[in-house]
Formats: sequence, C-alpha cells, structure tokens
Amino acid sequence: MKNFMSDNKDKKQNPQDSKGNGPNKPDDNFDWTKIIRMVFGWGAVIVAAVIVMQLVRTDQVNYVEIPFDAYERLLEQAEKIKEAKITKSDINDYYFTADLTSETTITINGKPKKVNAISVYIPEPIIKDQEVIWREKGIVYSFEKESNEWLNIIIGFLPWILIIAVWVIIMRRMQGQGGGSRGIFSFGKSKAKLITQSGHKVTFRDVAGTDEAKVELQEVIEFLKEPTKFQKLGGKIPKGVLLLGPPGTGKTLLARAVAGEAGVPFYSISGADFVEMFVGVGASRVRDLFEQGKKSAPCIIFIDEIDAVGRHRGAGLGGGHDEREQTLNQLLVEMDGFEQNSGVIIIAATNRPDVLDPALLRPGRFDRQIVVDRPDVKGREGILKVHTREIPLGDDVDLEVIAKGTPGLAGADLANLVNEAALLAARKDKKNVERIDIEEAKDKVMMGLERKSLIISEEEKKTTAYHEIGHVLVARMIPEADPVHKVTIIPRGRALGVTSYLPIDEKHTYSKEYLEAIITYALGGRAAEKIVFNHYTTGAGNDIEKATGIARKMVCEWGMSDKLGPLSYGAKEEEIFLGREIQKHRDYSEKVAIEIDEEISKIVKHGVERAEKILKDNMEILHKLSKELLEREILDGHEIDTIIKGEELPPVPENGKGEALAKSEEIAGEVPEHVKEMIEKRKNKDTAPKDDSN
Repeated sequence: MKNFMSDNKDKKQNPQDSKGNGPNKPDDNFDWTKIIRMVFGWGAVIVAAVIVMQLVRTDQVNYVEIPFDAYERLLEQAEKIKEAKITKSDINDYYFTADLTSETTITINGKPKKVNAISVYIPEPIIKDQEVIWREKGIVYSFEKESNEWLNIIIGFLPWILIIAVWVIIMRRMQGQGGGSRGIFSFGKSKAKLITQSGHKVTFRDVAGTDEAKVELQEVIEFLKEPTKFQKLGGKIPKGVLLLGPPGTGKTLLARAVAGEAGVPFYSISGADFVEMFVGVGASRVRDLFEQGKKSAPCIIFIDEIDAVGRHRGAGLGGGHDEREQTLNQLLVEMDGFEQNSGVIIIAATNRPDVLDPALLRPGRFDRQIVVDRPDVKGREGILKVHTREIPLGDDVDLEVIAKGTPGLAGADLANLVNEAALLAARKDKKNVERIDIEEAKDKVMMGLERKSLIISEEEKKTTAYHEIGHVLVARMIPEADPVHKVTIIPRGRALGVTSYLPIDEKHTYSKEYLEAIITYALGGRAAEKIVFNHYTTGAGNDIEKATGIARKMVCEWGMSDKLGPLSYGAKEEEIFLGREIQKHRDYSEKVAIEIDEEISKIVKHGVERAEKILKDNMEILHKLSKELLEREILDGHEIDTIIKGEELPPVPENGKGEALAKSEEIAGEVPEHVKEMIEKRKNKDTAPKDDSN
C-alpha cells in the first residue's frame, strides 16, 4: 500500500480538486492534432469531390471567349448562330453566348481556332444597337440572369454533406456520445461513472439498520485515509468487499454512502454493462475499467448486481456462455492475477451469492463478505427515523410502535411505506402525517391496494367473510399461531379478502408446532366453507398450496417426520445459469416416495381435521364474527378479541368500518390483552380453548 501511495503521489500530486469533486479533467492532454488532422482530411475529401464533379460534367458546353471584331465577322454569317443567350453580369455589362450550327474556324489573337460555341463581352452602352442587329439578322436570342457557379456547386454538394453529417451523428451515437477522443468504435470502453461529491450526497448518517456492515465499510475508508495506522501493524487493505442480502436491504445505498464518505475517486458500474452481443467486448471493458482505476489509484470501484457477470462458469443449458465467461475470466485476473493490482478496491453487491463462481468468492479477490440482512426492530426504527427527517409528523406518531408493527419489512419497504403515508396525507389536504395515514399505508404495502370499485355479489361476500373468519378463529384458538392483526373482506390486490397476522417477536428458526399451526389456520378458511355451506370454492387454492409446500419441506428438508426420520430427500439440481431450480433429483426409491406422499398427506389432513374441530366447537363465535365482518367489512385484533369474549362492539359509525382504522395502529404498540394471554399459554404449555386434537 505504501509503495502505490508514493507512486501515485509522484504521478498525480492531487487526485482531487479543492472541492473534493473527484479527479481533475485532463484538459492539458487534449489531442488537438487529431482534431486538426480530421479537419484537413475532410477538407481534402471535399476539394477532391469538387474536382471530380467538374471533370465528370461532360454535358456542360465549352464556350470559347472571342474578341469583339471576331464576333462582328461572325454576325455576317448569322445563319451559323443557332441560338443566343444574353447574360447580364454584376457590373451591368453583358455576355453574348451562342451555340453554332456547325464547327466554325475563328481567328483569335491571330491564330485560327475551331469552335462550337462562343462567348463575347458586350458593353452596356451598345446593347441596344446590338439588339437591332440581332433582329435584322434573324438571330434568336433571350436575356438571362448570370448564374452563380459556386452556388450551383454548393447545391450539388448539399446531398453529400447531409449524408456525411448523418453518418457522423450515427457513429458518435454508436460511441455512446463519448466524444472524438475515444475513436470511432468504443465498444470496448468501460461505462463506469465517476461519482463526484458535488450536490446532495449520501453518507453513513443516511444509512440505518446495518450497523455491522457500516463498521466494515468505514474501516475500508479509514484505511484509504490513514493507511499508516494499519500498515505499522502489518495490515493490508482488503482487495474486495462483497455485499450479500435480500433485495431492498440497502446494499446499493451502502455503496452510495461509501462514495459520499470516501476521499478517493469512486467508480460505479452495473454487472450488466460489461456484457454485449459482441464476443470480447466485456473483457475489453473490464481491462479499460481497471486501467482507469489504476490511473486514479487509490480508488474504489463499485459493481452492482455482479451476478450478471459473475455466474458459475460452464453451467446452464448448452454448456455456458462464452462472452460472459470471458468477461468473468478477465475480472478474476484483474482482481488477483499475475500482475498486482494495488490500490483498486472492488465493492460488489448481489442478492444471489449462490450462483457466483467459487473463484470469484475466494480470499484475495473478495476478502470480506458482508451480509446485509433484513433489519430487526431497532433497525427498522432507525430506518424510519432516516426516512421521516423531512416529513412533518403528527404528535400521535410513534416510530417505535410502527417498527414493532412491521416485522419482516426491509429498508426499501419502509421507505415505500413512509412515502405512501405522505401521499395519503397530502391527498387529504393535511399539514402533518398522522398515525392513521401510516396505518393505511402499512395496510396498503402489506395487504395490497383496496379495490372498492369491484362489484361482488352478496353470496360471494358472505362466503368470503366465513372463509376469512375461519382463518381468524382457528389462529386465535391455537397458542402457537401468530396473533391476528386485521381481517377484511374489502378486495385487496388479487384477493377478495385478506387476513393479516402480526408475529409477537422476531423469528429466525421455526418449531414443528409453529409450522403445524400455520398449516392449520391456513386451512381454516376451507374448513369454514365446508362446515357452513357444505361446498368448496377456489378461494382456498393459495391456502392449500401454502400448506402443502410447508408440509413437504417438513418431511423432505427439515426431518420433522417421525416415520422417515432426519433425512433429506430430493437433492436440488439447479442450473445456475438460469438462476432457479429446474428439478429435484430422485435419490430415493419408489417405496420412499410413497411414504413421503403419505406423510405429507397426513400432516395436511391433520391440519384440516384440527381446523374443523376448532370451528365446530366455536360455531356461535364463527357466526357472530362473520356477521360483524359482513357489517363492518374490516375488524382488527381488539374487535375480534372483544367478540370472542362475548362482549358487544360499539355501534357501526357512518363510515361502516367500526373502530378498526381508528385503533388498528395500537396493536403494534402496547401488547394487547389477547396477545398477552397467548404468551402466558405458551409459557405454561396450555392447550388452546376447546382444541383437544393434540
């Protein structure tokens, strides 16, 4: 590090200007000779074209200028003059030009010369006399204005000039508007953008919920600013940092913060910018990118979505992709090949680390792999604080309460939630964003957009109400299940009704009892349809798919089957080039396959039987909840708990939605009574009310 720092200092004393806006533009190195050569080259082409046009214009008559006395002698032989044209010059004099009927010998300056056409200068004072003579001789003549020869030439060249101009414009666009100094074909040039610190910049102050990642990246920046602090202990700067995590967790935002904090040049490029339709272009762009980086060293290069170019080599249908693999090979060599690449730090981001080539992930290329995961409660609160800095909030808004009520949401989801709340408040002409606005925005983000205009028959609405209450009641009666946050029969997204659950705490592992509870209340809607209407609808399709998927994973992946034991069945065969699972490998016999199907069916059927028993034991509550839901269209956890306890709800207000919207935000704040009861039952290992199926 010390060596490249000193070398760079000799080459470029100040890689940043006084304002910190990145490297100075190399104005002193502008290639004027290339511009001059281009101008002279085009000038020569135009002159040559003029000469060629003059030579090929064979249709033009060659008029020979004769003296006035020869002209007078020719008038004596007027029958030889076919037709004459009188052209007025710019000084009011005239030229007499005429075609002869046959080749005639005329003495010019004492020498005979054979001509077919003549031209003679006639002064303006005698033009009237000459007209009299022409009429007497019977010469046909006409007056014409003298044409501008240069204007004719320019007009003739105009189409060629337009063609050349269009060609130049096309070639410049093919260069990506890169300018003349990059040559005619610049496909192999890097498309990396140099990020400057001018204007609004993102810093680590604008990033929340990823404290560990911030510490790791701040250390890289600190190494660039104070290398001696680490060098005296023998430390070396990491060559690469790979940011891993689900979409929306803030990987690119972290890179933007590094660009805002770093005191060195910062280049940004997407992984897709390397690959083109021409083989070899990607590798050329990688070389050009690192050449730019070496000239600006020390510097940072950020490659977003690196999985576009860093996928596993030799995979995929057909044996791989030559252009992408050549690009990856060049990237591997540039990052840690035979030639040392000191001073260029690579930061990359991806949400598909499983498809990356192992050679790209090894130490020496990406020394650090930082996981940027979904934030916890404190992280979500910090993210909300960042996104609400410039938003006027009402006095009733508590960001801690909102953070508790949004489990599983990533940073991008929370930013979208805050923005939706601001838009809803503006739509209502409010001066501040209130809790009710944030709650409506949360429902919109987590449950989908309300489709109030969708016309639903009373029969469908009733079926939907019982279906959703089936989910609600079964989940309410199972201690291991998540508490119900809200239920509605107002169509949201593509669903006619939605039941929203709110986990009590952050879960990272799931017990068998919890998964069985999910399967049971997922099938509660179908069970309610069978019990009340004695028929099934397609509304349970997604519930069945979800329950079957969980049951299959319990048996085949998580070893939760007592009969089959802790074994993994069906190893995945993934085509990494496609980035998805194609099929599962049958590494078990037909007998085991039958047993797997039986175990999956057993788990799902047990969930159905358990749900039906809970609903049959609570039919009165089922009907009462469904009636209230049909009347109010939306119920929150407090209202559901009130009805289950046998208490009456307040009268329906004019808006017809009960107190759900007015109180729904409280469910994420202080823990409601029915949730406290669930927690106590879990601690005491009590069974659910009237549920003896276990």
